[in-house]
Amino acid sequence: MPPTMSGRRRAMLSGSLSAHRRRFLATESGGAALLVVATVLALLWANSPWSDAYTRLFATEIGVQVGSRAVSMDLGHWINDGLMAVFFLVVGLEVRRDLSVGELTDRSRLVLPIIGGLGGLIVPALIYLAINPSGEAARGWGVVIGTDTAFLLGVLALVGPSVSSQLRVFLLTLTVVDDIVAVSVIGIVYSRSLSVPALLVAGAAVLLLAEFSRARVWQTWPYVVVIVVLWLATVASGLHASVAGMLAGLLVPAFTPPRDAVDSASRYLHAFRQSPMAQVGRSASQALRQAVSVNERMQLLLHPWSGYVIVPVFALANAGVDLRGGLLAESLRSPVVWGIVAGLVLGKLVGIGGSALVAARLGAGRLPQGVGPGQVLGGAALSGIGFTVSLLIAHLAFGPELREQATVGVLISLVLATGLGWLVFGLAARFLGETSAGLPMILADPVDPERDHILGPVDAPLTLVEYADYECPFCAQVTGVIEEVRAYFGDDLRYVWRHLPLPDVHPHAELAGAAAEAAAAQGRYWEMSELLYTHQDELEPADLTGYAAELGLDVERFIRDLEEGIYTERVRRDAEGAEASGARGTPTFFIGTRRHVGPYDARSLIAALEASRART
Repeated sequence: MPPTMSGRRRAMLSGSLSAHRRRFLATESGGAALLVVATVLALLWANSPWSDAYTRLFATEIGVQVGSRAVSMDLGHWINDGLMAVFFLVVGLEVRRDLSVGELTDRSRLVLPIIGGLGGLIVPALIYLAINPSGEAARGWGVVIGTDTAFLLGVLALVGPSVSSQLRVFLLTLTVVDDIVAVSVIGIVYSRSLSVPALLVAGAAVLLLAEFSRARVWQTWPYVVVIVVLWLATVASGLHASVAGMLAGLLVPAFTPPRDAVDSASRYLHAFRQSPMAQVGRSASQALRQAVSVNERMQLLLHPWSGYVIVPVFALANAGVDLRGGLLAESLRSPVVWGIVAGLVLGKLVGIGGSALVAARLGAGRLPQGVGPGQVLGGAALSGIGFTVSLLIAHLAFGPELREQATVGVLISLVLATGLGWLVFGLAARFLGETSAGLPMILADPVDPERDHILGPVDAPLTLVEYADYECPFCAQVTGVIEEVRAYFGDDLRYVWRHLPLPDVHPHAELAGAAAEAAAAQGRYWEMSELLYTHQDELEPADLTGYAAELGLDVERFIRDLEEGIYTERVRRDAEGAEASGARGTPTFFIGTRRHVGPYDARSLIAALEASRART
């Protein structure tokens, strides 16, 4: 295998969730706690002797003027039209990333969440309109279509299965549909009279962002400038600013770091280490930024602000309903309140859970591995926590009186949906045995010395299994890590290499794997592996034949084996074993028979193997 730099590199999907997704979930779940605190504080403040101060605070007029141009709104509108645009920008960035390089690159995984998401939009709206068929109250049907991702994930961590990674991915994918449709409804249904000149400016900004995306502009500032222009034009046009945020996020490109960009950054960093000069450091910094997409850099900056500041501030500004003076009693008699409660609590359960399970039964798609039908219903029940989007639409749809009643309905729904989700998850665990909603952690196919490719003694006390493919740049880079780990343990370790081609992103990987097996049949497996990793950008059939000749193989036999596909089945069997073991990306490691979750630099793998030895 070629010597490459060792270091901490995350896989596209490491363990049951990508590192990116784990960071996302941590922020959303942590933000949920602040969201609860802000909601309670808003209710206490609005019902205290200082309630007038609460009202005056968010009615404070704030303006920004540049020359003769000025933007002036009260604080409440700055939060709802300004900060919430940033919130939807982050949502759009996450959607774009998932579609480009994340969990949603496998389009087959989209089918059931899309069906469930559409059911979770249509059924709640119909239930609400059945209770409020006419008048101003009927305008509130959009209140019940939203799901609050932050609250959903936070509550799922409290009442859901102890391991819920696969269910989380399913629910997050579902909220993609929810968020896109909710923003479209806000833009189409709840916007004011429209200004054509401002719409033209907004359209030009959208086209410019699309051109930046197509040209892979790597600097952040051009996107920021155009997004600000898009936001200003959207506000001036009469559309709600959330539309600008979502559109902008969807147009900021995301991509896997190209290998040449990563190598270039590494060279510049090495040069800076040897010569720590300002100019060299600037070049290294620029090379690092070019290797990471603008999308991920913006998310890294904005996502904590969205989860920990923007959404809690929005809750503080919008959840403060003065329940004194009979409002609570009046709300409990209001069809608007019960339309919202029925739409969110029952509508989401039936719409999402029913449509997803029926679609799965009819063969339209498969539930995520490790997720049972009862857990889908539990997640659907928690999706009735509308909160952020529901409060925003209520603010746009109603006048002051109905707006307050709608807020009460959203808060009641939050409590009831949480309780219903807890009940459904408990029943699923007790009667269906659905105690976990994560990927398998145990190696499905035991190591077989007669079949597997092994370095080190076959009876060594420690085992390290790697699932990889020959077109994966991270797998090539980790070969240096493997050499370091093997040198540390010596004859106490057997290293096993297995195939996990990812054809959606690595189209040559399966053929390269078959070529390695064809070389193995002639006793030159590891030598062919080294050549394949060294020449990851040259894996066409003619290239593979050239490597066979370079190794002195029987080229005619090698070509015949590839053409007949006799080793392709071996590669696919490895991939099936990987899926059954919970491996979703490359490289994925198993320490003994247990899947390793976390970094795979030499120090981390050595520590995991030492821990395994201590347990044994």
